[in-house]
Amino acid sequence: MKGRSRLITIFFTVFIDLVGFGIVIPLSPFLAREYHASPAQIGFLMAIYSIMQFLFSPVWGSWSDRLGRRPIILISLFGGAASYLLFAFSTTLTMLFVARALAGVFGGNISAAHAYIADITTEKDRSKGMGMIGAAFGLGFIFGPLLGGLLGLVGQKFGSQPPFGMSFAALGAAVLCAVNFLLAYAVLEESLPDSVRLSPRVKKNRIREIFHQLNRPISGSLIAVFFLSGLAMAQMEAMLFPYVADVFNWDLRTASYGFAYIGVMMVFTQGYLIRKWMPKFGEPKILAIGLLLFAISLFGLALSTTVTLLAITMTILALGNGMMRPPNVGMISLLAPADEQGAAMGVTNSIASLGRIFGPMVGGILYQDMSRTSPFWLAGALAILALILVVGQYRKLPASGKLVATEMKAETGVSL
Repeated sequence: MKGRSRLITIFFTVFIDLVGFGIVIPLSPFLAREYHASPAQIGFLMAIYSIMQFLFSPVWGSWSDRLGRRPIILISLFGGAASYLLFAFSTTLTMLFVARALAGVFGGNISAAHAYIADITTEKDRSKGMGMIGAAFGLGFIFGPLLGGLLGLVGQKFGSQPPFGMSFAALGAAVLCAVNFLLAYAVLEESLPDSVRLSPRVKKNRIREIFHQLNRPISGSLIAVFFLSGLAMAQMEAMLFPYVADVFNWDLRTASYGFAYIGVMMVFTQGYLIRKWMPKFGEPKILAIGLLLFAISLFGLALSTTVTLLAITMTILALGNGMMRPPNVGMISLLAPADEQGAAMGVTNSIASLGRIFGPMVGGILYQDMSRTSPFWLAGALAILALILVVGQYRKLPASGKLVATEMKAETGVSL
């Protein structure tokens, strides 16, 4: 029962943090436009967070292997609150960039949270445990945009200038993150045993650590898949808000509701479907199907000319995206040694951050200089490339959830 209570605790820690994140993400492009940012500048604003996360995520992951998961999570929550506070009081585009850069520096809690899950779950439950982090993401993207839209409306009643409502919403994210820090400080237990945390280890250079993890058999390909899918998602995500504003005339409130709908579907997929499907199909098949659906949705987005088609496409996108992350991260964790879980998760998230660096920048340039749909066509092609990598390694990929289910059925005659 203790393991389950720890899962619930880390779930709520990540969930509350992601609510704040969910407030700021749809807010960023709309607020940037208030300061006359171009599509390319919006892409760079979305990318600066990931640039800093790419640089610092492996550091937080390695430190969590030495210092423990709890202190790293607490530090990142405190830093996140400070970054949201700066974002709320930004009055220029430059200040927005500084605030998002600071948020990226302290964005290491996800790597530590993944390692925390790896510490407290068995191999057969690893991918399902990672699915809880994915469900926290989805819930954060439900309540974050909804709360941001509500706070924005409240803020508009107190300020005459349009940006004030958006800044008021960002202030709400800062308060929420600060409360999360206090709650985590009070209830979050350390998950990494002293025997692992205090064991002697060779100190690795950050670049060498990245290549060390990438050169691991099989898991290196899975990290590449994580990168490509993250690159495609970031490219689509950064330009989705300008796209719906320019094509469908959506304002921040409407876009926030649309984003919340995607979150609902992600929660349903990662919180329910993944737990049901993992014992039946295993990690490799779920990842492959998720990538296929993700690619279809990106191509469909480029072809969407009505709100109905957009809604159908976003439903498929949320389903596919929800199926990709838990098995991908779960298999990488299964292939990593126990004393390198933090480092493996840190490198994985760092590589994903690299995708989120180039995705928004490339998407912004394509949107500005080529066409509004070109970022979505390229993102779909990247998803297909990731699918090809999975198919090429398919027979070598671990499927612990399905393997355990098969063994139990053979021994007891009962299907999970």
